[in-house]
Amino acid sequence: MTFEVIENTEDRTSETVIRRKIYRTDDPQYPSGYRYALHYGFLDGQGVILRYDNENRTPGRHERHTPDGIEEIEFPGMMELRDRFVTEIQNLP
Repeated sequence: MTFEVIENTEDRTSETVIRRKIYRTDDPQYPSGYRYALHYGFLDGQGVILRYDNENRTPGRHERHTPDGIEEIEFPGMMELRDRFVTEIQNLP
């Protein structure tokens, strides 16, 4: 199995962290061709504000995490999902 780093960044403020980890892979665990975690959360242990990732136990499952819970989403494509994440966090605390 191979992987290629597409993006691996982390930005911090005094209270929050934004992480974007995107890897292109041929691992059958990730049939979309990407393993990713797009995370916006608190640094003090209060948890996630917004997160998109592909769930590790169920191949092909993509999820959106918020303080209200986890929901399965349709995967629109990696760059479209990344752009959605960047746009959404601009309107969050």
